[in-house]
Amino acid sequence: MILPQRERPFPILNRFQKNVGLVLGTSKKLIGGLPNPYYTYRIDAAVALFKADKVNFILVSGDNGTVYYNEPTTIKKDLVQGGIPEDKIFLDYAGFRTLDSMVRAKEVFGLEEVTVISQKFHNERAIYLAEKKGLKAIGFNAKDISGQQGFKVQFREYFARVKVFIDLTFNTQPKFYGDKIEIR
Repeated sequence: MILPQRERPFPILNRFQKNVGLVLGTSKKLIGGLPNPYYTYRIDAAVALFKADKVNFILVSGDNGTVYYNEPTTIKKDLVQGGIPEDKIFLDYAGFRTLDSMVRAKEVFGLEEVTVISQKFHNERAIYLAEKKGLKAIGFNAKDISGQQGFKVQFREYFARVKVFIDLTFNTQPKFYGDKIEIR
């Protein structure tokens, strides 16, 4: 039976009905101190998904390598400012690389499926890694950057994709695993 048009669920948003949205980390500021638009657009995308009830929790995975640099905590502050309750946000402080974030989502946070929140080029790589590591993943693409500003990141992405195959060939593992953390 075909439903009348007004009764059909909105097909694109319904694809994103996952329990956890995984925001992949990036720095808030560029080297010169200007705001990083990749960061801003990921925050906007995560808030939009949460407010549309397409995810119930947010897992923020990023680099926390020094006392001066902490992507997960910085992202959490901006997600809370965007209206997501603190108790709905979980932090992965050992998401040093996309590979680490995907493996740790499954092994440390116990996820079987996830909605990855980043730009399209990054989501493609993250989803590929997730599937290779036994995690079901879909991507929600944050707004991308084009032109000169996006060129540097797109150039870097070329090498990151080559590294994926090297990592998979040599079964590279995350830098850290850690204790299990249940998201609920």
